[in-house]
Amino acid sequence: MTRNDRDSNNRTPPPDSTGPALPAAAETIAAELAGFRRDMLRFAVLQLRDQASAEDAVQETMLAALEGAARFAERAKLKTWVFSILRNKIVDIIRRRVREPIHEAAEQEVDDADFDPLFKSNGHWQRDARPSDWGNPEKTFENRNFWAVFDACLQRLPPTTARVFMMREMLGLETSEICHELSMSSSNCWVVLHRARMGLRLCLEQKWFGSGERGGR
Repeated sequence: MTRNDRDSNNRTPPPDSTGPALPAAAETIAAELAGFRRDMLRFAVLQLRDQASAEDAVQETMLAALEGAARFAERAKLKTWVFSILRNKIVDIIRRRVREPIHEAAEQEVDDADFDPLFKSNGHWQRDARPSDWGNPEKTFENRNFWAVFDACLQRLPPTTARVFMMREMLGLETSEICHELSMSSSNCWVVLHRARMGLRLCLEQKWFGSGERGGR
């Protein structure tokens, strides 16, 4: 056997690039998960209205993310991917737990009278109340500061109004499921959704689009 043959036999073989790199991927994801766990918990608490259930949902989400670390492969932004897992966990909890009537006091809901001055009798916007130009929606939605303002506006909505909006628009639940969970009629659900959208629009007009600051964001 030649010296070259002996060196070749003693050389450590290269790592198998086709094998799963779960430990390294999981370690990286675990570190990043810790960075936005607070946001996950706040989202879950807002939707589930129960700290223990929210903690469970977040914990299950983090475990699922770690178990799926090898499959992540940068196919989406990590936070988007993890929140999609959390969304599914929340939906599962809502669908399987015992339904309990949840009603908010009437004064907590957005009053339609708040919007009356904005419209003419035919339903069109008053001239001075017309929405500002929202510019390029895609560019706006990619702006992290916009979503911080959006979140603040969502927090300002009455609890039931915000919850119905999130269940429909963020969790993708059917109206019938929302009505069952919150013990409300279909017509009332649509009224609350309308109020939520109007409330968010008014808040965003004041805090973002009409502030004159978005150009510098």
